[in-house]
Amino acid sequence: MSGSPIEALDLAALLCSRVCHDLISPVGAIVNGLEVLAEDKDEETREFALELIKKSANTASAKLQFCRIAFGAAGSAGSQIDTGDAEKITRGLLEDDKTKIAWNIPRVLMAKNRVKLLLNLLLIASQAIPRGGQITVDPVGEGENVGFRIHATGTNAKVLATVPPLLAGETGPDSLDAHRIQPFYAHLLAQACGLKASVVMEGDAVLVSAQ
Repeated sequence: MSGSPIEALDLAALLCSRVCHDLISPVGAIVNGLEVLAEDKDEETREFALELIKKSANTASAKLQFCRIAFGAAGSAGSQIDTGDAEKITRGLLEDDKTKIAWNIPRVLMAKNRVKLLLNLLLIASQAIPRGGQITVDPVGEGENVGFRIHATGTNAKVLATVPPLLAGETGPDSLDAHRIQPFYAHLLAQACGLKASVVMEGDAVLVSAQ
C-alpha cells in the first residue's frame, strides 16, 4: 500500500535540506582552505590549501549542476531536456577513477520529469556501490513512454533496507527526512511519468529501474 501524499511545503523543505546537506562538505572545505591561506605562510601548506580549494570548488559545482536538474526547475522555459546534457552532468558528478558509467541512452530531447527521474535513479545506483564500480544505463522502450534500467556492480554492492519501500512509495511522509527524501522523490517522479520504480539485488549487481 502506498504511503499518504506528502504536503508540498514539506517536500520542498526536505529537498532543500538534502541539497544543503550535499553542499555543506565541499563548501566547508573551501572555507577551511581560505582560512589556511589567510593565516599560514608556509609555502607547502598554502599549495595544499589551494589544491583543496580547487578540488572542493569543482565538487560543489558538479553537485550544483546535477541538483539543478535532478531536484530543481532547470530549463523551466521548456518542457524537455537534452539527454546529452544529463549525461554530461552525471559523468561530472558520479564518474571518477573508481566509478565508470556506460551510458546507452540516445541523445534526444526528453520530457523534463523523465530526465529528472533518470538522474534520481542514478543517484540511488551510485549509492549502492560506495567503493566504486560500473554503472550501466539502458533505456526500456522508446519514445514518450521510455523507461530505464540501471545496473550497478562493484565491491560489496548492496541496497540499503530503507530504500526499496521509499522508491516504491510504501513509506508514509511522517518517516521522511533529508536522507530519505531522495528515493521517495524518485517515486513521485516515476508516478508522474506513469512508471513504477524499484531497486533490487540481481545476483551481485544492483538493479534500479523504472518501467
